[in-house]
Amino acid sequence: MAFSVVFHHDATDPLAVISAPPPNESSHERAAREEREIEAQRISDLIDDEIRAERAVRKKEENVVKILLLGQSESGKSTTLKNFRMRFARDRWIEERASWRAVILLNLVRSANTILDALSQEMDDVDQGGIDSAFKFDDYYRQFKVRLSPLQAVESNLKRLLGATEDVQPRKQISPTTIIPSGSPEFFVRSRSWRNFLQTTQGPDSESPRRFQQDLPTLLDSTDVIANGKDDIKTLWRDSHIQAMLWKRKTRLEDSAGFFLDSIDRLSVRDYEPTDEDVLRARLRTLDIQEHELIVDDETDAPKWKIFDVGGSRTQRHAWLPYFDQVNAVIFLAPISCFDERLLEDPRVNRLEDSFILWKAICSSKLLSRTILILFLNKMDILEQKIRHGVMVKRFLPSYGDRPNETNDVVKYLRQKFKDTVRYCSPEPRVCHIYPTSVIDTKNMSVTLISVRDGILRENLKRADLF
Repeated sequence: MAFSVVFHHDATDPLAVISAPPPNESSHERAAREEREIEAQRISDLIDDEIRAERAVRKKEENVVKILLLGQSESGKSTTLKNFRMRFARDRWIEERASWRAVILLNLVRSANTILDALSQEMDDVDQGGIDSAFKFDDYYRQFKVRLSPLQAVESNLKRLLGATEDVQPRKQISPTTIIPSGSPEFFVRSRSWRNFLQTTQGPDSESPRRFQQDLPTLLDSTDVIANGKDDIKTLWRDSHIQAMLWKRKTRLEDSAGFFLDSIDRLSVRDYEPTDEDVLRARLRTLDIQEHELIVDDETDAPKWKIFDVGGSRTQRHAWLPYFDQVNAVIFLAPISCFDERLLEDPRVNRLEDSFILWKAICSSKLLSRTILILFLNKMDILEQKIRHGVMVKRFLPSYGDRPNETNDVVKYLRQKFKDTVRYCSPEPRVCHIYPTSVIDTKNMSVTLISVRDGILRENLKRADLF
């Protein structure tokens, strides 16, 4: 027989009235009600936990300066990140430096194989009557192709070691075609694979000494092959006819190719250890987003910096947008030396024009309307070389007009163009900090990074009403 429970409460208390159980509640009704109350309390506790966790994340993010490195592919973003890490995370940088040996050797071998590919195509084209050549490469040059053929396997082995995502089958000779800008096919390494490689190849004392011992023979064998062919590589690289052929065929070598080819004696010894400059010049294209945390100030309460290096090729730019939220500063790299170059992804587009298009989109973005803008007019060293060799800017940039074909005048002109874009395209007025840079110049970049750091921290304080 069911019985009822009578509850007494203060009828003058509205909350007590609302929370009181219904009168004449049976035991079954009471059990069901209590079960519902327990479930409601469980859900309430979960919501409270989520709110506390969100508050903790927000509090943590309040002490983090979020910075995006943006720019087209090969603009110098990764090298800029290396400069930041070399300057503000020195201990970790030194720990990882030895792991770059495989990348550096791969850069060297890819440059040599690119030259050999161009030589093969030139000889095939001339032999088949495809093109006329003032100089005919004879059997003297053909023997270099034979003696240096083991470099193809070295390139494939080093790519496998790094976890390359592209096809790592031995390279094939290029079939005769019309002359277009050419170069070694690009390869990619996923960011996670690269981070794992860094952690496990720092030496016998690394996190995975077994992995280090497994990889060491590949590095040593590759070094021996390079050492055996270094004299031939140097001879080819320094040959005036080869240089003329590369220029004529518009063969595309990495910016750092000359540095590594000229340093082959130092790089091709078994006890070679990479230097800061070697790592800075080494090119490794990664997929996905690279993220690094840095302490840029010795003050105990100074905010951490979280720097994101996102891909710059046209197929990767869709990944930029999610990182625009709550970003404190954008460092945009515009390689101004590329006024006479075309995009690899779309040869119809001038690279400098592409940088202006990207810069305009960034300046116009409402998500970035209150973001600090920092612009690096990068690759000053290459711009100076081109102008010194007589390349006329106005030929590729008609709007430059009759201004002097001098480095300082070109920089001044382009600087104003980028400033005008900020002025006319920003949703609201703001300051843009512009620096002419050569990110491989560690001495000058160190000074620039200090200036950038101080500027960002100062702006951050202003916005927090603490300045």
